[in-house]
Amino acid sequence: MRTHVIAVAAVTLVAACARSAPEQASARIDPTRLAAFAPLPAVMETPDNALTEPKIALGRMLYYETRLSQDGQHSCNSCHDLAAYGVDHERVSSGVAGQRGTRNSPTVYNAAGHIAQFWDGRAPTVEEQAKGPILNPIEMAMPSDAAVLAQLSGIPAYDEAFRRAFPDDRHPVTYDNVGRAIGAFERGLVTPARWDAYLRGEAAALTPAERAGFNAFVDAGCSACHAGTYVGGASFQKVGLVEPWPGLADAGRSAVTHRPEDRAVFKVPSLRNVARTAPYFHDGATADLTSAVALMAQHQLGRQLTAPQIAAIVTWLETLTGTIPESYVAPPASPPSGL
Repeated sequence: MRTHVIAVAAVTLVAACARSAPEQASARIDPTRLAAFAPLPAVMETPDNALTEPKIALGRMLYYETRLSQDGQHSCNSCHDLAAYGVDHERVSSGVAGQRGTRNSPTVYNAAGHIAQFWDGRAPTVEEQAKGPILNPIEMAMPSDAAVLAQLSGIPAYDEAFRRAFPDDRHPVTYDNVGRAIGAFERGLVTPARWDAYLRGEAAALTPAERAGFNAFVDAGCSACHAGTYVGGASFQKVGLVEPWPGLADAGRSAVTHRPEDRAVFKVPSLRNVARTAPYFHDGATADLTSAVALMAQHQLGRQLTAPQIAAIVTWLETLTGTIPESYVAPPASPPSGL
C-alpha cells in the first residue's frame, strides 16, 4: 500500500513538472528582447530649455491657472488631470462653453520625451504644445497672446515669478516664456514603474505571468511600434495599416503635412500608464484595454489574438503603470489678482 502511494505521488510530481515546464519557459525573457527598451530618465531634459527651480515653479502655477482661459474656469489640468494620470477619462474633452473637440486628450505624463506632441505631431516639443490649447477657440479660448499677457501682467505675483524664472530677459512676461515655463514643469512629469525596475536588473520586479505577458506582446508584433523608453511615442503610423480602421473620418497628420500619404497617420501613443488612461485611440472610442489590444492586433498586424494572448499582454501592460510624483504635481496656491 505504501509503495502504491509513493508511486502515485511520483507520477503526479512528474506530471506537474511536465505541465509547468512550458509555463516556466514562456516566463523567461530573452535579454536580446530587452535591447529595444530602456528605463525612464529622472527628468526629460532638453538643451533648448534649461530646467531651473524658479522656471518649474512658474510652470506649475501656469499649468493650474484657470485665468488663462476665456471663462476663467479651464486650465491645462482640466483636460490633463495630474491626479488621474494626466487625462480626464472623457472620449473628447470639454472646453469653454461646453464645446468639445474631435480628439481624445492624451496623457501629459512622460510626453516630453516623445518625438512630437498632439496626435498629428504638429508641435515638436511640450513648450510649443503648451501654447496651443490656451488660444484654441474650443479649448481655453483666449482671443490672443496679447490678451494672455495682459491677464498675467495684472497679477503682481506673476510679474515677479517671470523675473525669477527668466532673469536674463529684459521683458520676461512673453507668450513664448509661458510655453517654456509650462514645458519645464512638464519635463518633470515622469512616472517610473515596475517595468523600469526590471529593466534596471531587478528580476523580482515582475511576476512570471507578467514576464510571459511581455513575451506575448513581442510575439504578437506589438513591439515593432511600441518600444523604446516610452513604449511608443517615437514614430508616426497609419491607423488601419493592414485592415481599414472602422469609421475613420480624421485626416490625421495629412492636415499638418498636406501630403496625401499622411492621411490617417497619427503619432504612435506611449503605452506608459495605459491601464489608467482610458478611453483609447485618437477618437477615444474604445473604453477598455482588452478591446484596444484586440483592435490593434487586428487592424495593425492582421492578427486575431486569442483571449489568453490578450489577457497575457494586458497583464504585462499593467506593469507600465507608474508612480505619480504627488509632491511635484501638488497644486500651488493661486496668486491673487491685482487691483
